[in-house]
Amino acid sequence: MVSAQAADKGAVLDTYSDIAHAAYEDSLITARGLASAIDALIAAPSDATLQAARAAWIAAREPYQQTEAYRFGNAIVDDWEGRVNAWPLDEGLIDYVASSYGTESDANALYTVNVIANPKLTVNGTEVDATDITPTLIAETLHEAEEVEANVASGYHAIEFLLWGQDLNGSDAGAGNRPATDFDTQNCTNGHCDRRAAYLKAASTLLIADLEEMVANWTADGAARAALMENTDQGVSAILTGMGSLSYGELAGERIKLGLMLHDPEEEHDCFSDNTHDSHYFDQIGIRNVYTGTYRRIDGSVVAGPSVSDLVRDQDAALDDELRTKLDAAVTALAVLRARAESIEAYDQMIGEGNEAGNAVVQDVVDALVDQTRSIERAVATLGLSAIEFEGSDSLDNPNAVFQ
Repeated sequence: MVSAQAADKGAVLDTYSDIAHAAYEDSLITARGLASAIDALIAAPSDATLQAARAAWIAAREPYQQTEAYRFGNAIVDDWEGRVNAWPLDEGLIDYVASSYGTESDANALYTVNVIANPKLTVNGTEVDATDITPTLIAETLHEAEEVEANVASGYHAIEFLLWGQDLNGSDAGAGNRPATDFDTQNCTNGHCDRRAAYLKAASTLLIADLEEMVANWTADGAARAALMENTDQGVSAILTGMGSLSYGELAGERIKLGLMLHDPEEEHDCFSDNTHDSHYFDQIGIRNVYTGTYRRIDGSVVAGPSVSDLVRDQDAALDDELRTKLDAAVTALAVLRARAESIEAYDQMIGEGNEAGNAVVQDVVDALVDQTRSIERAVATLGLSAIEFEGSDSLDNPNAVFQ
């Protein structure tokens, strides 16, 4: 006989899985919209079609970023995630770069190999025929080539680079400014426009295939859902692991505090498009979604059901109130950052050296994320779950190491 508590946890895992399926499905829908906009850009390159493709990319980020709370606790997601959202990337692997980028890197032999300009290249000592730029070439040969994580050849950020180009503004105003003529074979700028278009098309096709795979993993008989359901306690632990690790080590630490400490615009997540404020905001929305068991889909419908919040409230109503309040406070801090980015200055300007007001807004976000993580840790203890180790970051745990 299944205990009432075990049954409650099973219902919580059902909601969590339903939200995953819906959010990945929304990510797939918007990725298909992005692919259509890319097709239109390639067919008729212009400022208008380029701007439409960029807008479609930004729209595609909103549902995808809300799925990031499923990392860390779910091995199927964590093992896959690098194919779609890895960053930062050595963009010289893919296309032309400014002279300030340099010509070589001790850590990466493919630092400026420029696949778009070179149909023949050498990877791990073997000559590769890159005459046809295909999803298979990107996925199996180029992505993380020679086991270098910075060789990001696929996913959102490779597409972002191709749509915007490098952001050469440092901590000054402005994002990447690639011209539409970079894709115009009749009026080509910067050479190899046919291959650049082919790469962009292949990368968008691959993104759709990768998202289709993850949607399938969260269907009623999908592998990710099945793995979660094998042990309800471990399943609930997976939810809290994803929340805590994204909140603390990944978002507060690696994505925000590190760049703030270094005042380095290269450390911003969406560094070509200056869309980092949105990505950070929707990461936090995703954390709150999985705790409250509620997700608003891109069509306006809502997926909702029993949640971890309900489990915590059964044990300690005050703690549930506390954690909900802190989740909302972090959303508010990120909303302030987002509003500043949309009206005053971009995120890479906010983290710039000497920008006291901007730095303070970013630090408020870090503080709110760290604060909510402490309550997530208390929720783990209150539910009597095995100790969970959240992802850490030297920027939070050992700041001196950042400068060594």
